[in-house]
Amino acid sequence: MRNRATKSEVKTLIVKARKSLAAGSPESVLDAVRALDRAASKGTLHRNNAGRRKSRLARQLAKVASAAPAPAPAKGKKAAAPAPAAKAPAKKK
Repeated sequence: MRNRATKSEVKTLIVKARKSLAAGSPESVLDAVRALDRAASKGTLHRNNAGRRKSRLARQLAKVASAAPAPAPAKGKKAAAPAPAAKAPAKKK
């Protein structure tokens, strides 16, 4: 019975994480990853199964993170000026 409860909890947390990622907020992903690690360490889930699920969540998280615009610099503070691009050395003939 304990294994069933653990698997159910993991599935629920994964579904919640996916829904929050679809909404654009990645807060619940960490809880799902922790639950997967816990289930794998107890032997409830195979470690490869847990790894595959974590990998899928990480890919979705990366997709959300890349789609989000970069945060604007805080007001009142000077932003660091971007470094000038280095020129390529001239080719010798």
